[in-house]
Amino acid sequence: MSSSSHALHEVAAHVKKMEADANRHAGDVTLIAVSKTFDAETIRPVLSAGYRVFGENRVQEAMGKWPDLRKEFDGIELHLIGPLQSNKAKEAVATFDVIHTVDRMKIAKALKSEMDKQSRDLPCFVQVNTGEEPQKAGVPPLEADAFIRQCQDEIGLNIIGLMCIPPVDEAPGEHFALLQKMAGANGLTKLSMGMSSDYPIAIGFGATHVRVGSAIFGARDYVTD
Repeated sequence: MSSSSHALHEVAAHVKKMEADANRHAGDVTLIAVSKTFDAETIRPVLSAGYRVFGENRVQEAMGKWPDLRKEFDGIELHLIGPLQSNKAKEAVATFDVIHTVDRMKIAKALKSEMDKQSRDLPCFVQVNTGEEPQKAGVPPLEADAFIRQCQDEIGLNIIGLMCIPPVDEAPGEHFALLQKMAGANGLTKLSMGMSSDYPIAIGFGATHVRVGSAIFGARDYVTD
């Protein structure tokens, strides 16, 4: 067993334990193995071990490795978890199965247009900037309700949940609690929150998708996920 597939097994077991500790049903939480910056050779052992749910930050990077991996392995589910530019909507819709980072009306409209053209109806998350950090993507919390309704009612996107990335210097729990409250108020059942350092906390606050990269694939050359 490779180091990455072994690490994945350990993280998956920990997720299962956290589900039980939080009185969640087994399988409530989807573990997204974040493979950004790692090449196909690094990802392949995890695929060979049977895992199929992965996350990427950049459309161009994903296009460079996942088409060939999809030819080798059936059943891959690829999540876009990084910022999306409207000029990449066509490629994003063709490459990914779930979009986690809808945060502007221009993006929402571009995605819907491409989904219609490609006859694909991808589930989407609205990204909320819970810390209102100027350098970070996401809809401000006070604007989120109206944005969600507009995406659903006017644009026709399949919004299934909310996503956030808490500030690194603040306790993540308060941000996860806020996202959970906002999702409930909007009738949304999915919460994409929690990364390598804080996914156990996120599971306690109802996360349905945790995005774990460095704990599986190892440290990157820059700030980890």
